[in-house]
Amino acid sequence: MRIVKKVEEVVNSKIIKGNSVIYTAGNAATPKVLLKQLAKDDQIKNVDLLSVLLLGDISELFDKDVCERITHRVIFNGPHSRKAMNDGRVSYQMMHLSDIARQLKESLHPNIVFLSVSGPDNGGNYSYGTTVEGVQAAIETAKQNHGIVIAERNSQMPFVLGTTIHESEIDYLIESDYDLPNNPAEEPDHRALKIGEIITELYITEGSTLQYGIGEVPEAVTTSIINKGVKNLGIFTELFSDAMRRLVDKGLVTNKYLDARFSRATIFLANDKEGYKWYHLNSSVQSRPSNYTNSILKIAQQQKMTAINGAMGVDFHGNIWADSLKARMIYSGIGGQADFLRGSYLSEGGRPIIAMKSTTDHGESKIVNLCPQGITTTAIAADPVIIVTENGAFNPKGLNLAEHAIGIAHLASPEFRTNLLREIYESEVYHNPREALKDISPKGFISYDQI
Repeated sequence: MRIVKKVEEVVNSKIIKGNSVIYTAGNAATPKVLLKQLAKDDQIKNVDLLSVLLLGDISELFDKDVCERITHRVIFNGPHSRKAMNDGRVSYQMMHLSDIARQLKESLHPNIVFLSVSGPDNGGNYSYGTTVEGVQAAIETAKQNHGIVIAERNSQMPFVLGTTIHESEIDYLIESDYDLPNNPAEEPDHRALKIGEIITELYITEGSTLQYGIGEVPEAVTTSIINKGVKNLGIFTELFSDAMRRLVDKGLVTNKYLDARFSRATIFLANDKEGYKWYHLNSSVQSRPSNYTNSILKIAQQQKMTAINGAMGVDFHGNIWADSLKARMIYSGIGGQADFLRGSYLSEGGRPIIAMKSTTDHGESKIVNLCPQGITTTAIAADPVIIVTENGAFNPKGLNLAEHAIGIAHLASPEFRTNLLREIYESEVYHNPREALKDISPKGFISYDQI
């Protein structure tokens, strides 16, 4: 390993040659110094850059002139890449988080890796810090192809225990010191609080294993769990945030019923510096690559796996979409939603849950007759996913298509519900919808007032 003082010594056209395929860490471990130099050096041309949700001060990486030199292959869209992608300057690389490692090794073949690290420990091992996802697989692939690994050691990066890289695998190391991207907690509104109450009362009990992300609903679920006092929870998740930290600090997470007595995740985010310091050498959490945390087989092995994810919409069939509202206007990405929905269904006592407010911020219904044409679905109608809005919960198991439609329509906001039910009543394509509509309480549906 060679320690370099200036980033120009390692990020230049002599080392990063044309036709190179770069894989970079993302999220809170986005190596800002390396990527800003990549954007700055206009002699670096004709290279591919693979990324998962780049955060931090690197917006220039998606400027028009930079996109002419660098082909972005974005696996999960973020605030910097979103406009560039939807303007056609950036490409969307669709894949499940569980599949990143395999596709890197079998199809994409990166030969250069950018990452952020912390360390070393006494054994010469560096932590991947707050993000592993596909980085470990990218390094293994690059090394097999005689490639280069360039690490940025940020003095503010926590040493997250778990997955590490030995110093012998790092070719170049550069020092840096800057704040990690913060993700301030979103204060739940009354609708999110209702959703949190419904999920906690119906589906979270002692020994449940949790997966959820960031936002109003995760914060609300956390608050409801604390209020209910559910004990001996486990955490096996894609993303670990301050919401989950609250459960650990309250002593509600023990991982007692899992095969390891610590929480596992592949991405770690925090609201502030204090949150990132909490991760440092904290034995209550460990990192794993996304082909482990998002493996359907691994997820299915967790007891009472309760996976809670959000969505942009659902139709009467039960098709769910979460990455975009139009076929080729991408907001986020496939991510790990399908991994956890299907894995949790296979878990003993598991619950795959989609939680969302019934309307958008603009007052449009998220529950619709048919999904938008050409949309990418993260769950199809045959996936027995529990859907929760502030109005109640719907479990489709054992129900036919007409019963599906009626139960899902009841999840809608009252101002839309009547018209949605009328569409079902007047339809000629459902089997006996008028008979099914006679039920005062639709099959599979539990209203908020019933809880």
